[in-house]
Amino acid sequence: MMRMTVLASGSKGNSAVVSSSRTRVLVDAGLSCRELLKRMAVANENPETLDAILITHEHVDHVAGLAVLARRLKIPVFFTEPTHRAWVRMLTPKTTLSYAKWLERVQLEKQERQAAQAAPPIAPEAASMTAHGEDLRSEDLDAVLELPLERECEAADEIPVAKADPASLPAVEYFQAGRNFAIGDIGITPFTVPHDAADPCGFVFEAEGIRMALATDLGYMPPNVKQALAGVDLLLLESNHDLEMLRDGPYPWSVKQRVLSRVGHLSNDATAEFLAHDYDGGAAYIVLGHLSESNNVPELARLAAERAIGDRLTLLGNKILLAQQAAPLEAITL
Repeated sequence: MMRMTVLASGSKGNSAVVSSSRTRVLVDAGLSCRELLKRMAVANENPETLDAILITHEHVDHVAGLAVLARRLKIPVFFTEPTHRAWVRMLTPKTTLSYAKWLERVQLEKQERQAAQAAPPIAPEAASMTAHGEDLRSEDLDAVLELPLERECEAADEIPVAKADPASLPAVEYFQAGRNFAIGDIGITPFTVPHDAADPCGFVFEAEGIRMALATDLGYMPPNVKQALAGVDLLLLESNHDLEMLRDGPYPWSVKQRVLSRVGHLSNDATAEFLAHDYDGGAAYIVLGHLSESNNVPELARLAAERAIGDRLTLLGNKILLAQQAAPLEAITL
């Protein structure tokens, strides 16, 4: 048995749960921690049973809630090494100080040291209460630890932690595109996709003879992607935009050029071309994902895919579903 539950798909956030009978992996965490937990509750997916988080690339709509969720669940995160480095740089931008600003900081630190030396000593019991944060009381910490999982994300914003590292994770595991690896009993084949990120990947998941593939955020369908998507039982594939809607739509020209480029996103036409000429027709389900809310209409994406598949569209195979941005898609079990 394998199951895929798409929690969200689109430019505002992407995430899905892929499960076997023994292992559960969250693919991307592109919503806030609180929203991800809410979506999982709606979809009857228990976050406490997740074994790992797997990241396709570092863009915000795929990692927005990653750090907080991973720390709350205390589970490892799997990246390629370039993706991890890009994500860390994104969370910890480097800044350069002018001489005047540097001098101002030095003077401020000097004043703070002098004030600290002049202040009366802190009693040992008071010191222990402030050891984990400037205003953190021990009863505050106990209250947070006793909160249910659904409240922990909210509580993280209410109690400050001194000098917290925003890129801190419980554990980091690296994989490489083109090299198979496994999480639990799920075999994973990562493949490179053409997108404007550090090292973007799609995945094929396999367990108990079932194969599921996820391929979004790619500007075109290169041979390696076509090869990777052969022989799958479930295919989550991008169908991002309608070409005419994008060209006439509200985006600035520079953004339109990015979306249309070979490291942008697949149009309905490009997805249809793959389905008509390179897809082997063997999937029970085809899920169209990452639909643009500004430059696409779900029925246009569905119609283009149905026409491309033609007479291969049957009640037993090639059922076309549309992943949504606002709500989870009903779990697909094979």
